[in-house]
Amino acid sequence: MGSRMAGQAMLEKTMAPLQGLSGRDLPEQDMQRRLDGGEVARRGLMLVLSSPSGAGKTTLSRLLLERYASIELSVSVTTRKPRPGEIDGRDYHFIDHARFDAMVARGDLLEWAQVFGNRYGTPRAPVERVLSAGRDVLFDIDWQGTQQLREKGRDDLVSVFVLPPSIPDLEARLRTRAQDSDDVIRARMSKAADEMSHWAEYDYVVINREVLHAFEAVCAILAAERLKRERQTGLSAFVRSLQAGL
Repeated sequence: MGSRMAGQAMLEKTMAPLQGLSGRDLPEQDMQRRLDGGEVARRGLMLVLSSPSGAGKTTLSRLLLERYASIELSVSVTTRKPRPGEIDGRDYHFIDHARFDAMVARGDLLEWAQVFGNRYGTPRAPVERVLSAGRDVLFDIDWQGTQQLREKGRDDLVSVFVLPPSIPDLEARLRTRAQDSDDVIRARMSKAADEMSHWAEYDYVVINREVLHAFEAVCAILAAERLKRERQTGLSAFVRSLQAGL
């Protein structure tokens, strides 16, 4: 018994410096520094969250942006009209069909798709600028856009598909947010089966039974992907500096 208690005391003493490692209050810069052992230059990544409407990807995106100062949301262009509360330039860039066509023709979009009669696309220049600066870009897009991103930037892409816990739960979430008419909700539910059929094309799948648990799962994915050797462009210089001190 005494030996077991002594061992437990030693374990607690050893773990004490690590207690703040996963805390929500730990600043992101400190958390990343503890995880990767120091400041090492890296290339940013494109983090894609996709799901059927109502499965929670927009909520997860908001939580990621609140926690991580080093993530920027990719603001899409769209031909649809703004919804109540949406702000041009923050939620979307609202443009007309002629301007959208011109962007497609010039190759200014990394990806684009038509959803429920409206077109959405990702401007190329802002994304490339953020990645080169070592910051990450968050995408709230569907499977069509994800396929196009994979074709154009496979090495930078990390894709996550978010599933609802059940179909009744999915419909309840759509009705709770009170943004769409009954006809639109029926169309979204009809489209959900097709959207969910693409889950196997994604790197990771998260079942959103409880939003905070799903959020922590996405955070774990992000932390692991940031630490991949090929993304840490400053590792060679870091290792050389270590070797120089021997």
